Amino acid sequence: MTAMRPTPRPGVLEIAPYVPGKSKAPGVAKVFKLSSNETPLGPSPRAIKAYNSLAAHLEDYPDGSAGDLRAAIGHAFGLDPDRIVCGAGSDDLLHLLAYAYLADGDEAIHTRHGFLIYPIVTLGTGARPVEVPETDYTADVDAILKAVTGKTKMVFLANPNNPTGTAISFDEVKRLHRGLPPHVLLVLDAAYAEYVRRNDYEAGIELVATSDNVVMCRTFSKIHGLANLRLGWMFAPAAIVDAVNRIRGPFNVSGAAIAAGIAAIEDTEHQERSREHNTRWLAWLTEEIGKLGLKVTPSVANFVLIHFPDTKGRTAQDADAFLTARGLILRYVAAYKLPNALRLSVGTEEANRLVVAALKEFADR
Repeated sequence: MTAMRPTPRPGVLEIAPYVPGKSKAPGVAKVFKLSSNETPLGPSPRAIKAYNSLAAHLEDYPDGSAGDLRAAIGHAFGLDPDRIVCGAGSDDLLHLLAYAYLADGDEAIHTRHGFLIYPIVTLGTGARPVEVPETDYTADVDAILKAVTGKTKMVFLANPNNPTGTAISFDEVKRLHRGLPPHVLLVLDAAYAEYVRRNDYEAGIELVATSDNVVMCRTFSKIHGLANLRLGWMFAPAAIVDAVNRIRGPFNVSGAAIAAGIAAIEDTEHQERSREHNTRWLAWLTEEIGKLGLKVTPSVANFVLIHFPDTKGRTAQDADAFLTARGLILRYVAAYKLPNALRLSVGTEEANRLVVAALKEFADR
């Protein structure tokens, strides 16, 4: 029977659309948005200046290869620029990787509380997302390897993971890679790598440099403070770079984003200030919220996951409403299969202290 209207490909209508964190609290004069893991220090002043310098040339197309930005990234990390691809945020690159390497009937693995984009990009290609359990809100290498079948073509691993803030060691990442068939692509999503202080952590550069089936994705949205510009990059084997470049949009990164990105990645002092602020307040929030009798999952990123009891008047939804009414916007993470938790981004000193005070008031009611 002929369809009466255009029909999306199989898988598309199974997608639960991504819903960003709230940004408004109606009726509240001053709002602290702590729902999207944005840096409280903002972007580098040098990045703002570079962005503004493009205002007089908006009629010009940007460099379609983002060559200068790739060179700046390569210089910062000691990488071959020819093995770097830039995109409109790391989300753009995750979509491109899925479109390049997944097809109808394939399978792509992600962990239970992994980034919501993974099943979205998988279903959009007609492939099947395979969710595997975590252990203590942390990726479980054995569970991932157990889920691998003849249909598996891709494994997504957010390390650190959003929204849990947990990470696995580089040894565990290498063990995961060793256990995968050579035709399976391991995608290491390291959006929060700059915040990690653990000695056993490595974002994935070494593994990509020595493998044919590993990609590392990074973003300028977090520590660099360029979320509004949508800018990300990936480091990958030459064959994967070639495949992705064949399907990406020819001008998928704006000139303003390129200019700001170069300035941001060269401003190492601003990055270090952002990292130091996060290290201090991440520890403070974890300790102070724990004192209130609330469980906090240990995080290595720039946010904490706070667990609430499933008790009437004390649930995560109750806490969310209570905090929002006071202009404190956190992320309710039921979509991540965490209905009894809120994710709190590390904010300014004022915001951090206000959140803890409000949570104490909520707990003491």
